[in-house]
Amino acid sequence: MSSEYQITETLDVKGQSCPMPIVKTKQAIDDLEPDDVLEVVATDSGSISDIQGWADGTNGVELLEQVEDDDLYTHYVKKTE
Repeated sequence: MSSEYQITETLDVKGQSCPMPIVKTKQAIDDLEPDDVLEVVATDSGSISDIQGWADGTNGVELLEQVEDDDLYTHYVKKTE
């Protein structure tokens, strides 16, 4: 886990496959305030490319980092507006 970010909320989507990690990430981000950081913990390897693509194509969010540790994928997404 990264200690660089002040985590506002952690979203656990372990055991869920596409598209649920993206759907739940979007829902969680919508509930946050600007500059809040969402930590998303997933077991779906596809979440690496899915969350990257979603963040790249979505205004108001920034993907800060993705960490792969064995079969656990952690994403840090910041709400920017």
